[in-house]
Amino acid sequence: MANTSLLPLLANGDIVSGQALADALGVSRTAVWKQLKNLDELGLQIESVKGQGYRIPGGVELLAADRVLPGLSPLSRQLLSALDLRDIVGSTNAEAMAQIAAGSGSGYVCSAEQQSAGRGRRGRTWVSPYGRNLYLSAVWEYEQGAAVLEGMSLAVGVVVARALASCGVPPVQLKWPNDLLYRGAKFGGILLEMTGDPAGACQVVVGIGLNVDMPGATATGIDQAWTDVARICGGQAPPRNALLAALLDELLPMLASFEKTGFVAWRDEWQGLDAFAGVDVVLHSGSHKMAGKACGVDERGALQLQTTTGFQSIFGGEISLRPAP
Repeated sequence: MANTSLLPLLANGDIVSGQALADALGVSRTAVWKQLKNLDELGLQIESVKGQGYRIPGGVELLAADRVLPGLSPLSRQLLSALDLRDIVGSTNAEAMAQIAAGSGSGYVCSAEQQSAGRGRRGRTWVSPYGRNLYLSAVWEYEQGAAVLEGMSLAVGVVVARALASCGVPPVQLKWPNDLLYRGAKFGGILLEMTGDPAGACQVVVGIGLNVDMPGATATGIDQAWTDVARICGGQAPPRNALLAALLDELLPMLASFEKTGFVAWRDEWQGLDAFAGVDVVLHSGSHKMAGKACGVDERGALQLQTTTGFQSIFGGEISLRPAP
């Protein structure tokens, strides 16, 4: 761990004495106290049990390659060129972009315990507490430039819904163009970024953020209704390593075939998960607003908006969709 070597000793939630921690690390009790303070600064709850030692109530599951890779199919293992598990990064998308510049290509995946500068669409901050959620970014190379992005974020949403279902999570819904919802509350988002030739060879970074077990105190800055996988599951989320494996097992084959299949192969499944099908909505783009009824998406992933002047095809971008008042 970049921030502390103490965390793995407390990760299972058991009480460990200060002396046992000091002996295991080969340091003084004062050094142990300093590392405990570091954990507290990461937002992890450290409980001191008088006369016994310290613990993290409920423990914390750390990401580990040897717990992710066995959950991948042979095909996904072949498609995965690198699983880069980090402690803390600015954002996994930014790290993936940096790795592209350093020569990484298709199949590079970055995931981190925490993002210090996590970001979503429209420049928003993505709240990223340590060791509680999932933040991952995958790289894939294509030959058709920006054209390949049409509908991709929607296909990624389908992939995430499939992965969650495979882990026993109750059915979720999708909000055009990038959000994952459960009973109207957001628990995940997708951010696509591209580098390279807009009309030719390019690399796409697919970023996925999922609230898995979001601490309430951490979420005070979220300005919309939110939930997490733990709440969706009645209080106990599937293990994060199992969720990450399930996500990669669905995501990597989709990315490998998307240039050939396009979004049309995913359209029907997306429509079945559409949270706003037949709902009156308002689209916000800067100061501009457009009202109408959401009527699904076309084969390119464009929202079909029924307005007073007829149907409009709305493509993604800096657009926010909200239910009409």
